[in-house]
Amino acid sequence: MTDKRIFDYLDEQLLHFPQAQAFGARYGHTARYLSTQEIATQAKLLAKGLLDYGIKPGDMVATVVSQTTPEWIIVDFALLQIGVLNVPMYPTISPREYAYILQESGCRICFVGSQELYEKVAKAQESTPSLEAIFGFTDIPGIARWDSLLRDGDFSEIERIKASIKPDDLCTIIYTSGTTGNPKGVMLSHRNIVFNVEAMRLYIPLSHGERALSFLPISHIFERAVVYAYTAYGASVFFTIPDRLGGEDGELQAIKPHFFSCVPRLLEKVYERIMNKGLVLKGPKRWMFFRALEKAERWDFTPDGSAPAALRSFEWKLWQKLIFSKWREALGGNIRGIVTGASACPMRIMRVFNAAGIPVREGYGLTEAAPVISFCRFENGGTLLGAVGMAVDGVDIRIEPGADYRPGEGEVLAHSEGIMLGYYKKPEQTDEMIRVIDGKRYLCTGDVGMFIQDKKGRNFLKITDRKKELLKTSGGKYIAPSPIESIFKEHRLVDQVMVVGENLKFVSALIVPAVEALRDWCHKHQIEWTELSEMVHHPKVIERYQMLVDRINPHFGQFEQIKKFALLAHPWEAVKEDGSDAELTPTLKLKRRVIMEKYQSVIHQLYQ
Repeated sequence: MTDKRIFDYLDEQLLHFPQAQAFGARYGHTARYLSTQEIATQAKLLAKGLLDYGIKPGDMVATVVSQTTPEWIIVDFALLQIGVLNVPMYPTISPREYAYILQESGCRICFVGSQELYEKVAKAQESTPSLEAIFGFTDIPGIARWDSLLRDGDFSEIERIKASIKPDDLCTIIYTSGTTGNPKGVMLSHRNIVFNVEAMRLYIPLSHGERALSFLPISHIFERAVVYAYTAYGASVFFTIPDRLGGEDGELQAIKPHFFSCVPRLLEKVYERIMNKGLVLKGPKRWMFFRALEKAERWDFTPDGSAPAALRSFEWKLWQKLIFSKWREALGGNIRGIVTGASACPMRIMRVFNAAGIPVREGYGLTEAAPVISFCRFENGGTLLGAVGMAVDGVDIRIEPGADYRPGEGEVLAHSEGIMLGYYKKPEQTDEMIRVIDGKRYLCTGDVGMFIQDKKGRNFLKITDRKKELLKTSGGKYIAPSPIESIFKEHRLVDQVMVVGENLKFVSALIVPAVEALRDWCHKHQIEWTELSEMVHHPKVIERYQMLVDRINPHFGQFEQIKKFALLAHPWEAVKEDGSDAELTPTLKLKRRVIMEKYQSVIHQLYQ
């Protein structure tokens, strides 16, 4: 147990290892950093200005940005040290959802990162009496900038408040994106988040002054805790967005990071780009590319962490030099580690990246755990493919068996200092999520899992499904959709897939094709490409996906196998420009209810 508060990490960096380039971002075409001293000074000036404005400890302030910037870090540390609660919001949610969060939390002011976000929040402000003012992180017509609040003077009140803040005090409310219904406000204390930061310090290979890229939404606790961990390490952090990562002029080449965190979908996109480059090669180069890829897809970790014997041959060393070295260079050439979370990472991705000398490790957690529960280690022997790691130090994991689960399976329960205080204004839902066992508070994750052991007998957690996403066919059979969907997404022709069958007589699938891969397949098979909306009805294309279904089905029991499928012509997105409900959450999980409603007629045709 540690009695740190989150803002102590910034103070420690300033005292022991101040960075000239602590936090940076690109402003126009220019990369600009702020030092540890500049961040700390401006955070104190802003804290003073907020107190002068009338904001007091216990009040709530909302923040919403499309990209994290040093200015957001300043606001966050200013709020933390005067006991004001930061309520970060996703930039991709609707004005209705902004209104819901702002009304329930009672935020007094909001900081926004762009004109577009200002307009959405301003619309929500019309029905939110508590929201007094909106400030911009940039120049936005009609509102004041964030730095108009900076005030110099007597800082004794700030120091008094800082000294009074306890580790168990509430420090933020994070609204979960959720796959159904309104978001819930997760109340997290300093201790909850500090527990995770201290745990990550044991596992992440990063040192003072080394470079980290941050591009996931700071409104998600995963990236927020990682950024606090970077602060604790004294790393140099550069903020960007996923669209600016790749290419010769991208941030991976400009920053050459040693570490970053991401969601599996980003790694899938990198893999797809690599595949697309391989598909246009000719002759010996094409053969070498796919020969190396074939070898990489056999990768596995040995108990001591070394490469399998088959991959230590002269041929393998040749592929490393000719093929995989270019992959590493595409990521900047310095990557020592990548952590992925928020959803399951396809096995193919884990095999190929690690085989290429790009260490990828998967972790598991929830916002309600702030967030980490288990983690695959970077040291030799610390990873087991197909698992989401061993329990983090200080986490107790229980598998709660039930009649609907297979032997060894059950709901994953977790106890640690990271477990949330509860849901804001929702005591009943808090009681549903928190169970007291032997005097300890356990989080009921809603995930189904089991322990699997490596050759050394160590327990690794494997997530097999979501408890609430189990389907029950009209024949009374329970189906776990996630494992089926994961295997489909392993194939390069599949972008997204959702299994359906609740209260229906058999299991079907909605499949969104991967456009570039399908276009290449059509070209190779002399099928004229027109547009996706036509190709999904082409008999030869349908036949190809039927072959895929036929290949995957034997992996599952007869009642779990896909009997019919539909190819869809529109990609699923986390934000829709027309304002309609998105099919994915901001963390790219399936919104099953939304998809079911949107494709009701398609599903109906499958069961006629």
